[in-house]
Amino acid sequence: MTYVVTEACIKCKYTDCVEVCPVDCFYEGENMLVIHPDECIDCGVCEPECPADAIKPDTEPGLEKWLEVNTEYAKSWPNITQKKDSPDDAKDFEGMEGKFEKYFSPKPGTGD
Repeated sequence: MTYVVTEACIKCKYTDCVEVCPVDCFYEGENMLVIHPDECIDCGVCEPECPADAIKPDTEPGLEKWLEVNTEYAKSWPNITQKKDSPDDAKDFEGMEGKFEKYFSPKPGTGD
């Protein structure tokens, strides 16, 4: 098992989760974060820290796509270990459906 970041993170990109991760397995894209599944130790401390409820265990049904997204982009996006300010309009995107199709960016973020 591993944890994955889901669509709820897109355009919200809160980074509260990265501060508590004991193994620094978060990677930053332009408008979301991902977890490297081979680095995650399944401790779960990040899940309750996410204000957007975007982090889920990959054992939940229907998360196969998100495991693939996390696996793919963790290989090329920079590592992030420190909390940053969330986007100014993050609250506007909380709970919105269909964000992957509308807003996902494969571009990397800046990392630490």
